[in-house]
Amino acid sequence: MPTAADLLAIMPFPDIDPIAFSIGPLAIHWYGLAYVAGILLGWAYARRIAANDSLWSGNVSTISKTQLDDFIVWAALGVVLGGRLGYIFFYDLPAVLRSPVRALEIWNGGMSFHGGLTGTTIAMILFARRNAIPVWSLFDIVAAVVPFGLFFGRIANFINGELWGRLTDVPWAVVFPTGGPFARHPSQLYEAGLEGIVLLLVLAAFVYGMRALKSPGFITGVFVCGYALSRIFVEFFREPDAQLGYLVGTNWLTMGMVLSFPMILLGLWAMLRARRQAALQL
Repeated sequence: MPTAADLLAIMPFPDIDPIAFSIGPLAIHWYGLAYVAGILLGWAYARRIAANDSLWSGNVSTISKTQLDDFIVWAALGVVLGGRLGYIFFYDLPAVLRSPVRALEIWNGGMSFHGGLTGTTIAMILFARRNAIPVWSLFDIVAAVVPFGLFFGRIANFINGELWGRLTDVPWAVVFPTGGPFARHPSQLYEAGLEGIVLLLVLAAFVYGMRALKSPGFITGVFVCGYALSRIFVEFFREPDAQLGYLVGTNWLTMGMVLSFPMILLGLWAMLRARRQAALQL
């Protein structure tokens, strides 16, 4: 009788068209729908958190549902513009300089999480100042819901057959249409599980179980550290971008690792700062 590993070993790559549907000449890609799904689900979850006064310092929420409704546009712009510009500058600048129109082809290379994080951070700071919202509290509520977007984004990467993993002989290896006739780690699914599901549950435990929103900045620190550790771990299974390759040796340092290492220090600093500030208020 075949085992679960045997069944996984013979599973073909799912033949899913990267284009979800078309309306005349307009093609709607799964990649774009993933961003929409992540933003909408994150927005709905953020409204739920904002409405629960008991989670916040002084048992009063620092942000209203109406303000979150307004912020969703800012967040979308920060994610998309920052994510795309980040990918161009970190991973694809020479190719874009040769052919500037490539900058608009988000399906050609995609988005950078680190760029999206930077773009969203700028959007949060500007929005918080404009609406008199404590910036660390806005950071926290956004950090708590970002894993929705990470999960759907990585699933879209898998559907597109991009950002696949290194060569392997594990039973669940996948032969990607764009990765040659080789079995590879489905690293997109590893990231969807760690950066999406696991990180979402960890953050929810801190939000609801430990009432960490009462220490502004702590949830942000947990998210930043959690993402960085997850990304560094998966980078050992993910094939580096072809135009960059390994930065050190033949199977060691990648750009994803380089961009993630400082995030660990930043996350630890945010958590320590939050605890220190909370202690001063006692």
